[in-house]
Amino acid sequence: MEVDERVHRAEFVPQAPKGKEWLIRHPRFHLHFTPTSSSWLNLVKRWFAELTNCKPRRSVHRSVTELEADVRGRINEWNADPRPFVWTKTADQILDTLAAYCTRSNDSRH
Repeated sequence: MEVDERVHRAEFVPQAPKGKEWLIRHPRFHLHFTPTSSSWLNLVKRWFAELTNCKPRRSVHRSVTELEADVRGRINEWNADPRPFVWTKTADQILDTLAAYCTRSNDSRH
C-alpha cells in the first residue's frame, strides 16, 4: 500500500502490518494519540478563536493589509511566549456530559 503523503487516506491503519511498514520507511512521520472526540482540527479551531478574541474583533482595520499586519503581530506575540492549551475537565467529566447528552437525545422521541 502506497500512501500519498499529501492526502490522508481513510484506509491507512497504522497498527496494520502495511501501515507499520510504511511508517518505518517514512521515519519523518510520527503518530500522536488524539482522543477520538477531539481531533487536531478542534485545537486549530480553538487557536483561531483565541486569535480572533484577542485581536481582530476588538480592532478597527481600514484595509486587508492592516488586518493582516494585526493578525501577524498577534501570532508573533503568541510565538514569543507560547502556552499549551490545557484541558479543564477530566475524562470522567467529559464522559458524564456526553452520557447526559446521549440520554436526552435518545429520549427526545424524534
